[in-house]
Amino acid sequence: MSADTAPLTKVDSAISGLSSSPPESKIKHRRASSSAAGVYNINDLESEGKELLIAKETQKLNWKLNTSPATLEDKEVLKKFLTTPPVKKIDLHFPLGLEVTARNLKGVTIKDALDAIHKQFKKKADDELELPVLAGFEWDKEESWTRLKVHQKKEGAPASGGGKKKKNKAGLEEE
Repeated sequence: MSADTAPLTKVDSAISGLSSSPPESKIKHRRASSSAAGVYNINDLESEGKELLIAKETQKLNWKLNTSPATLEDKEVLKKFLTTPPVKKIDLHFPLGLEVTARNLKGVTIKDALDAIHKQFKKKADDELELPVLAGFEWDKEESWTRLKVHQKKEGAPASGGGKKKKNKAGLEEE
């Protein structure tokens, strides 16, 4: 019975408010920010008056908002920065008022922007979306320096989806 009543030091110290806790060590090294060099905060660019350039590749994607960006044929485009100079985060503003934020401390890429948009639309069916295809982005510094307007369209260009059909039609005309 005496073994049952013997003080358990580890349990007692935890219950009694951690009186025997190790001395508090001060943080000797703080982790450096994981942002890459040359990547800007959008607000800093605004205060400096630096202009943003949007990657032109976004206009040729013909990407449906409710499909995963991983389904795109050209995977290399996804790795490119959405803006020049690259920024840590940017708001994407839809015409009906929806606003989505794309973030990446190493610079927002086209994939980051598409992922943020896809997260909002992945549960929507094709017929629920009035304009289901991404047409591109527009930066209007007069309206808002820190956000891009998202442009949408009814359907993708036939160049990517119906490339084979065009060739067949051309082949028939030649005969």
